Amino acid sequence: MTRRILLCLSATIALGCVDPLLAAGDAAAGKDKAAACAACHGPQGASAAPNFPNLAGIGEKYLLKQLRDIQSGQRTVVEMTGQLDGKSAADLADIAAYYATQPRQWAGAKDDAKSLALGEKIYRAGNPETGVAACTGCHSPVGNGNAPAGYPALGGQHAAYLAKQLRAFRDGAHDPAWTGARVNDENAVMRGVAAHLNDQEIDALANYISGLK
Repeated sequence: MTRRILLCLSATIALGCVDPLLAAGDAAAGKDKAAACAACHGPQGASAAPNFPNLAGIGEKYLLKQLRDIQSGQRTVVEMTGQLDGKSAADLADIAAYYATQPRQWAGAKDDAKSLALGEKIYRAGNPETGVAACTGCHSPVGNGNAPAGYPALGGQHAAYLAKQLRAFRDGAHDPAWTGARVNDENAVMRGVAAHLNDQEIDALANYISGLK
């Protein structure tokens, strides 16, 4: 048993995963616990509103970290105020597990050739001139993310939501104390990327990702 635990811990450290205490939840139990989330995120985690993220298939470890960060106040989401009050650690794990089992949905990109070309260029190659890293290393060439490492699946996510988060990370890099800043990324990875993106690049990147499959 001891050897098994050590192997699991070694694998977790090697993958650079988020908190190893983020244990797998019970998806079946999470279905009922997530019922209140349906108003904004849809019954199965597919949001009809572009300002609310699709949660289906986004990744269990990633989503659980976000739920914990929102509950603790480490990540501020005005729309989530009070929504996680009274939820236990098991409740959050179960909700994350439920959404992880739901089929991904695709918002679809706007048919704008110039925007798509710019977005693809940044997603696949970054921008060496400004120090922007390619997105494929963490989020995969088709936007599937890396679930074991806690990197979210982004392909098909609403462009409006993606753009908002990229701006929030950029604000977090330049002014962490600002109300809309997002600073809960591990090792400031996303802040380091978003810090060097301009608005045109952010909008193009978000549009491109929304169409990835």
